[in-house]
Amino acid sequence: MDGSQPAPRTGVVVGVLAVAGIVVSLMQTLIVPLIGELPTLLHTTAGNASWAVTATLLAAAVTTPAIGRLADLHGKKPMLLLCLAPVIAGSVVCATAGSLAPMIIGRGLQGIGAGLVPIGISTLRDLLPPQKMGSAIALISSSLGIGGALGLPISAAVAQHANWHVLFWAAGALSVLVGALIWVLIPAVPARAEGGFDGPGALGLGTGLVCLLLAISKGADWGWASGTTLGLVGAAVVVLLAWARWELRSASPLVDLRVTARGQVLLTNAASIVVGFAMYASALIAPQLLQLPKAAGYGLGQSMQAAGLWMAPAGLMMMLVSPLGAKLSAARTPKTTLVVGSLVIAVGYGSSVALMGSVWGLLAASIVINSGVALAYGAMPALIMGAVPLSETGSANSFNTLMRSIGTTLSAAVVGVVLSHMTTRFGPYALPSLNGFRTGMLVGCGVSLAAAAVALCIPLRNPAPQVSVPTPHSPVPADPDCSAV
Repeated sequence: MDGSQPAPRTGVVVGVLAVAGIVVSLMQTLIVPLIGELPTLLHTTAGNASWAVTATLLAAAVTTPAIGRLADLHGKKPMLLLCLAPVIAGSVVCATAGSLAPMIIGRGLQGIGAGLVPIGISTLRDLLPPQKMGSAIALISSSLGIGGALGLPISAAVAQHANWHVLFWAAGALSVLVGALIWVLIPAVPARAEGGFDGPGALGLGTGLVCLLLAISKGADWGWASGTTLGLVGAAVVVLLAWARWELRSASPLVDLRVTARGQVLLTNAASIVVGFAMYASALIAPQLLQLPKAAGYGLGQSMQAAGLWMAPAGLMMMLVSPLGAKLSAARTPKTTLVVGSLVIAVGYGSSVALMGSVWGLLAASIVINSGVALAYGAMPALIMGAVPLSETGSANSFNTLMRSIGTTLSAAVVGVVLSHMTTRFGPYALPSLNGFRTGMLVGCGVSLAAAAVALCIPLRNPAPQVSVPTPHSPVPADPDCSAV
């Protein structure tokens, strides 16, 4: 970097990256209030309309690892900006869509933006002094919950009182604003990785993930024992095994599986899958309970917009709790914070079984759950970056984000099966029963305890000596094997 550039301001860097994370997470919840109306709006069937959600999931899973590797090779700021380009394009496509095909294309483009959050977290390691990183990582990780908390009521209000296309025009405008902030306020730092981009590895991982996630997300519709579902699972196993063999032999792998196999990284990724599962179960169950009619006997009778407003405090709680997680990690270790966060999630799910009979009780349980999620989500990137070389932070964080995505997909499938099989009759309709909701919450509790057990087994590496953090005024240090976080 040019020595005449001003030193990066910590507050500005963290603020911009946090806003970017909020905007990206908004893309995930933007369409939720429209799901029931999509078949009418797009002139298609409910099964086909669900691809508007699935496309975002698949695009995010396939592109995030590749974006992480490209950020290590070519610099994180260029990839932050590149992540926003398809989000802007996808928002415009969705804003002008009147049929299913352009909506799926646009939603797929929006999904590519998911890679921005792990790259943003990795950027902190390049720009911030070590004593500032813990709180910054926690805040940016919590931006996912903040975006979801804001997205549901805002999108519900717009969908209810204005043309639904306005949602996507607004999303595009916000993305342009974030891109301008990154361009002006985030300093560029030199790329740290050497070698080339592993095209065959990216293709192999993407193909395997598409097969796996399609089988998980569509298995309930197609039938878990159907030839399509089983064929996709088999193809995923074969392709991913072949991909792993390729990566181990590649001179410049997309994902360095030898680093990923280190105990601290491996078990953190395993815990990420389980925590992702636990986090999403509540997001699936609480809105349904809130919106079920009171006449069902256990529904809370809230409108779509009111349900979003009731869920907002639980998401905003993540922002308030994240600094406490950073302090706990600094006083103890990120491993301790991950264990505590998982246990807090379990307490929230356990208490929800008794509290779900009222709006205030469900809100209290959701606040506890999201508080635990804030602790866990802030600890996981810190554990990852404490165990990988500086040259692989983008790739490693992106792979960790992928593990969380797999967890949320599994959660959607499992909770969906529970709620669809434990039903009660309400007039001509079959609704998830009270026991179904309770079972879903107890599944979340059990999975959270499993996450705590996995986290307890994480072996912490001895921290390497601290290295100076590069700034525009200081030379870039040699790349150590890892640095303490």
